[in-house]
Amino acid sequence: MQNSTSRRTFNWKWVRFIPAVIWMTVIFISSSRSGGELNSWLPWVQQWIPGLSSFDPMHYVSYFILGLAVAYGLGRLSGTWPGALLTVAICTLYGVTDEWHQSYVPMRTPDALDLQHDAIGAAAASLIFLVVLKHRRSRNYTIS
Repeated sequence: MQNSTSRRTFNWKWVRFIPAVIWMTVIFISSSRSGGELNSWLPWVQQWIPGLSSFDPMHYVSYFILGLAVAYGLGRLSGTWPGALLTVAICTLYGVTDEWHQSYVPMRTPDALDLQHDAIGAAAASLIFLVVLKHRRSRNYTIS
């Protein structure tokens, strides 16, 4: 019989990455849709976002959300410049794999501009996360 000190414990910090993995799955499923399928969704989405003529702006939004999820997964590290850069690097690398994946989907092609939009969305989320964490830390150390 093992005692409690020799028993391996589950590393709970990886649970924080579950939202990022879920959102990566959403992006993968969306990228698996052919161009024709996406165009059939556009009129429905335009009801909610008037003036949207294509899904290009959705890259910003999708990778902004992914950036927030990855930053959450990284925790306190996201409140540092290296952590912020790591968040952007992870999201951009996922964007590269997403563009590669699209090369195998009918009527879809990889696009460097899409990757740029992905990186900008992730960078915006990472910067916001960095500023918020730095602000929260500075409030904790000030004397009122």
